[in-house]
Amino acid sequence: MMKVECTRLPSGLTVVTERMPHLESVALGVWIKSGSRNETVNEHGIAHLLEHMAFKGTRRRSARQIAEEIENVGGEVNAATSTETTSYYARVLKDHVPLAVDILADILTESTFDEEELRREKHVILQEIGAADDTPDDVVFDRFAETAYRDQTVGRPILGTPETVMSFTADQIRQYLGRNYTTDRTFIVAAGAVEHDAIVRQVEERFSALPVSPLASPVLETAHYTGGDSRESRDLMDAQVLLGFEGRAYHARDFYCSQILANILGGGMSSRLFQEVREHRGLCYSVYAFHWGFSDTGIFGVHAATGGENLPELMPVIIEELRKSSTNIDQQEIERARAQIRAQLLMGQESPAARAGQIARQMMLYGRPIPNDELMERLSGITIERLTDLAGRLFFDTAPTLSAIGPLEQLAPMSDIVSSLNIKPAAVHALAG
Repeated sequence: MMKVECTRLPSGLTVVTERMPHLESVALGVWIKSGSRNETVNEHGIAHLLEHMAFKGTRRRSARQIAEEIENVGGEVNAATSTETTSYYARVLKDHVPLAVDILADILTESTFDEEELRREKHVILQEIGAADDTPDDVVFDRFAETAYRDQTVGRPILGTPETVMSFTADQIRQYLGRNYTTDRTFIVAAGAVEHDAIVRQVEERFSALPVSPLASPVLETAHYTGGDSRESRDLMDAQVLLGFEGRAYHARDFYCSQILANILGGGMSSRLFQEVREHRGLCYSVYAFHWGFSDTGIFGVHAATGGENLPELMPVIIEELRKSSTNIDQQEIERARAQIRAQLLMGQESPAARAGQIARQMMLYGRPIPNDELMERLSGITIERLTDLAGRLFFDTAPTLSAIGPLEQLAPMSDIVSSLNIKPAAVHALAG
């Protein structure tokens, strides 16, 4: 039987485990409630650079030794930076959990940020930025976030710019780490063949050097959705188009309702957009809807990839499907969306890595693990009336965000899109501002 246990250490560090007795392996990670959004104006890209530099040598291990020690026992280690979180994680057999804890603690508390390693890693990230710029479906999402949250950290690309990345010093990285990687913002989560008390002891010993209180208060400016229009014409085979609206934050009443609505509109092959846009009209090869939640805001979007000649027909069809969702949703669609979310939750429990990540997100957002039954109970209260009301407010009360890249000669001007949505005057004024 799987069991979640949680211990908060005297230092403020939180340790959570879920034992999955049928497994021989453990997924173990350190999640920090800090990401690119916690950067100052002059730190654009430093959160991601720190994630890279953590693996480039400590007082006890070289970069090569970090890689070799974990791989010598058949394990793996990696990391990821997002807008509001950063994670460092390892997957090992159960006998090697102490090694994984030791390595993760080492890279987060004893990194040296060697100048030569820093110089090399900056050039690696410059290549990463270049590769992203060469990938239109990456660029369109970066522009989308920048346009939706104009001139704000929440909308900036996580990688930074070549200029900012090249400017950072080891001392600046240490300052960011000291301000954000503190015990009150750090959660260590393990799932699989774990023994909770043993993990707690190992963490308490190895993570004792983690700062208890920040050197200065973490930076987090309040998000303000602006909307807007971003277009970049490129000589490509197809156009990448994103149409979005202000969504809901994690803690908002309509958050789960927004997730269901995104699923109904574009969450799979049976969704409205897929059936109407691709299957019935053949206007594109890819179309889907999504809802991103953040701590104090959210964004709802529809992404489509199509030939430039299809744009005049595609955009009105997408807008019409959004309009229909504000007046007509079937109960069967709600049940299908619930079933898909329930299946994702249960399938995630079969993977220790997915389960550890899910628990970590819940701890950072809600301060406790959320049982699946409780999540499904929240979804069960979503009605047709709530969904149609939400669709009306999402799509017609706020200024839209448009991001597009590719052959855009036939893409309608923003004024036509706003007009076809019948956006309220106050929202149009905000868009113009």
